[in-house]
Amino acid sequence: MPLSDMSRVLQGIVQGIGFLGAGAIIVRASQHQIEGLTTAARILATAGIGVVAGLGLEATAALATLMVLVILSVIPLIMPSSSKWRIDQRDPEA
Repeated sequence: MPLSDMSRVLQGIVQGIGFLGAGAIIVRASQHQIEGLTTAARILATAGIGVVAGLGLEATAALATLMVLVILSVIPLIMPSSSKWRIDQRDPEA
């Protein structure tokens, strides 16, 4: 496959996954909370690993998979599930 065609495929993957990741992020304005950031990051990481594996770099894909699994298993230990991102309630014009 020519490099220009491969570039178009990768651009399409990034655009589509970006759209899906943005849809996973939920802003609850009434509660002033943001949810789904980790889910969006997981979607992007999975797509990146898939692209790397598709390019024939299996060792890099395996290493990236291991790194993502370790990071995602450590996050719940660092941040309790009750903590959520809070939206700043200050008036931006003040």
